[in-house]
Amino acid sequence: MIQGKWYAPGDAALPAVTVREAVFGAGRDTTDDISWNTVVFLDGEPAAAGRIWWADGDFVLGSVGVLSDKRGQRLGDLVLRLLLFKAKEHAASRVVLDCPAETAGFFERLGFRVTASSEGTAHMEAAGNEIELDTCKSCKKKDCPNRQE
Repeated sequence: MIQGKWYAPGDAALPAVTVREAVFGAGRDTTDDISWNTVVFLDGEPAAAGRIWWADGDFVLGSVGVLSDKRGQRLGDLVLRLLLFKAKEHAASRVVLDCPAETAGFFERLGFRVTASSEGTAHMEAAGNEIELDTCKSCKKKDCPNRQE
């Protein structure tokens, strides 16, 4: 069973920290005090996590990751959609993130674009009205059972 859970700013969010330590080698930090963390659980165990916070007029995404043995099950996609839904729910005018350059495509399909890059890192931005949570609109599959014309 797949389940998502939110942790409010300042909450211990230990499952999110567990995923972050395994994926990025980084644990709890001061950003947790201002972030909404979301964790996706697979069969009751934390499998993927990410966080979003408000800074300098933008919503910022960070630490979006999936445990290596849980990848390929679209759990990262679910985390990203949960985070973007939170931003849209709060009328985000812009959402930004920094990510490894090789993962930029993961974010581009939901409306992000690379605005700067350096040393293998991409800075990405999406205008709130350009965030597209319904990827069926751009799907090229003609026989997709989810497609609604």
